[in-house]
Amino acid sequence: MADRRIFRLHGPDTHSFLQGLVTNDINRLEDGLVYTAILTPQGKYLADFFLAPEGEAVLLDVADDLADDLLKRLKMYKLRANVTIDETDLKVSRGTGDAPAGALTDPRHPSLGWRLYGDVASDDGSDWDAIRVAHVIPETGIELTPDSYILEVGFERLNGVDFRKGCYVGQEVTARMKHKTELRKGLTQVEIDGAVPVGAQITAAGKPVGQVLTQSGGKAIAYLRFDRAKGALEAEGTALRWPEAPTD
Repeated sequence: MADRRIFRLHGPDTHSFLQGLVTNDINRLEDGLVYTAILTPQGKYLADFFLAPEGEAVLLDVADDLADDLLKRLKMYKLRANVTIDETDLKVSRGTGDAPAGALTDPRHPSLGWRLYGDVASDDGSDWDAIRVAHVIPETGIELTPDSYILEVGFERLNGVDFRKGCYVGQEVTARMKHKTELRKGLTQVEIDGAVPVGAQITAAGKPVGQVLTQSGGKAIAYLRFDRAKGALEAEGTALRWPEAPTD
């Protein structure tokens, strides 16, 4: 997990500061690890990350590629809040076997096991792509990209958003998508007869209907237009099948 950076937020306003920014309820830190995101005011994805309790402080675990921009945004929103943000030398370990002392359960899905913050990074060798494809769990930089809407990439199913916590940046758009619209696009699992480059365009009757993303064991996570993905599907000459395709 060398591609993660860990920040420590501390100060009397830490919880209220985060509560007004992120998609999840900070009070869930009482139960362990929290998965969440920060959005644009228009409700689009900027970064996803984990928050972990550390005494009175909160650790923020984010992908390295997103860390600098996220830090700038947090400092922009901080204004006069009494919060200090420090980068740490902590590293992330993860696994799906027996959890070591101090490990925290990954809240996204039981199959994702645990995460541990300490001086050493380790990985138990689990096939993370296979796990993610089996349960349609998006990954930063692959399925989770700028301009995504978090409900289209499964954040509610992954315990990454709370609809009762109150206001946060991008909350109005997210709530409207939840209560007033039917999602016409999103992530789903498809069967694939081979392998194609990540991001390969999926077509139906010659028209684009989505993209192939993470692939493992003859299956893949795909981003599809649900109302258009009908009939025979293919990506770069490779056949795909969507078991959930509408029959009409």
